[in-house]
Amino acid sequence: MRELDLAEGTTAAAVHRIGRRAYAVEADLIGFDGIPALRESVEEMRARSLRWLGAVTDDGQVAAFVAWQRPAGEDTLDIDRVCVDPVWFRRGLASGLLGHLLTDLVPGGHVLVSTGADNLPAVALYERLGFSREGTIEPAPGLRVAQFRLTRD
Repeated sequence: MRELDLAEGTTAAAVHRIGRRAYAVEADLIGFDGIPALRESVEEMRARSLRWLGAVTDDGQVAAFVAWQRPAGEDTLDIDRVCVDPVWFRRGLASGLLGHLLTDLVPGGHVLVSTGADNLPAVALYERLGFSREGTIEPAPGLRVAQFRLTRD
């Protein structure tokens, strides 16, 4: 695992491609194809004020990533996206990335994350990692989003 620099073109392209593949699977799971990241360009993705951590194969290929931000002056970490290339599903990459992020990179403070309410694999992952479900919102017609919080000292 290593932090990713999206200023590097090949890295940004790989992250964008993986994100689109992963969100296409989520769109099928939740029955909603309007997930913003599915329509986001590489340039729009790069312009986000996020930090990126990737699970990288032995040959240097990005297989999964997590992106997050900690707003200035806040003690809360906001996980923006967790994506695994579908060819790497069910191999513990999301758990490993989140574990490294929450243990080594940002070991303190509260953590927020959300996912499609019907994305049962993601819901199970967050619950297994100790996140508590805070509720469900409907930001767009037909899109139910489950919100989670991890409370830490």
